[in-house]
Amino acid sequence: MPPPIMAAAAFGIAMRPVTEADLLFLASLYASTRAEEVAATGWPPEMQRAFLDQQHRAQHQHYRSAYPDAEWLIVEKDSAPLGRICLAERDSELLLIDISLVPEQRGAGLGGALLADLMALAAAKDKRIGLHVERSNRAAELYRRLGFAIVEDLGVYLRMEWSPGASPSAPQ
Repeated sequence: MPPPIMAAAAFGIAMRPVTEADLLFLASLYASTRAEEVAATGWPPEMQRAFLDQQHRAQHQHYRSAYPDAEWLIVEKDSAPLGRICLAERDSELLLIDISLVPEQRGAGLGGALLADLMALAAAKDKRIGLHVERSNRAAELYRRLGFAIVEDLGVYLRMEWSPGASPSAPQ
């Protein structure tokens, strides 16, 4: 069951399960999250596309095998996909496997609203939210502002958690 849409309702979005028909959108969404990094390699555009396609397929296959019971959701508005959320429920944790938005929606508040809704769901279930984020990902700062704490430094990745009752960070 998708998380309830409360804070994100202001954006007029809906969520639905991912289908096979979404794979092209998901590949494009994945590529948009890595485009700057891959462009910096100086590879020709066709090599960049091939690499990003291969990486998306590998990630998709890994997520599906590592988290077979996870919920895979498309975030959409007026039937147009805007992003995805992948979420697995554990005994004491909601594991946020992935949350991604199309570039036009980043920094506009939708991600924070979706996270607020996930936090409300976790609080209602008395569960924490766990996630991994690349150290260089701009979202890491959003997570900190919302009260997520770094619980493990894994080099390139940070393991972060939010617990009911955690207070957001003061603006810096």
